Amino acid sequence: MKYYLYKLNTSKLNIVSMFLLVILFYITYLLMKENILSLFNNSIYITFLLMIPYLILHELLHCISYVIHKANFKNITFGIHLEKGILCCLCKQNISKKNILISLLYPFIFMGVITYIIGIIFSNNILILLSIINISGCSGDLIMFFDLLKIKNFEYSEYDDPISFGLYSSDNLGNLKLFGLDYIKESTKLERKDLKKITISKSSIVFLIMFLILIILNILLIK
Repeated sequence: MKYYLYKLNTSKLNIVSMFLLVILFYITYLLMKENILSLFNNSIYITFLLMIPYLILHELLHCISYVIHKANFKNITFGIHLEKGILCCLCKQNISKKNILISLLYPFIFMGVITYIIGIIFSNNILILLSIINISGCSGDLIMFFDLLKIKNFEYSEYDDPISFGLYSSDNLGNLKLFGLDYIKESTKLERKDLKKITISKSSIVFLIMFLILIILNILLIK
């Protein structure tokens, strides 16, 4: 049994994310029958103010799914690495294929699809925008879901690299052709030394402060 390490291909992830964004805006235009820019004009600043908490909730849903399906909460860590374009929830223990597949879909379904439908039904622009941002941000989750769905025999685990993971298997998984995932190497163990519950990079702290200042200034200027 060995770990086969894979890393998300950020270029392909960004392409899928932009594709989802364009498709969802077009679908919204067809459903709402209004110009997208005018539709969201009054909601854009509130949406951006809520975006970071909403994306944090995205990671909490991953955590909830991990724990519900038998992962130990003490082995789950959270991170904000905005210089890499990610917020993350890492499960640093081996879990089943079923567990990871369900966890990958939780935010997509509950904060994406369901929220979007509710937003359309009640013509709530903020919910529509937040759900579109979330679904676009689920590009990595969806890439992993469809790739891992094709693999039969493995246990899944994350480690100290926030954009990589290991598949623990007796099968040779190093030769798989997977969309959006780059094979790194095989290993007998994973680095799981950083078990701080929450890690926020210095760049992320600076970015979040500047982001909040800009949003508040924009709201005040509009008034």
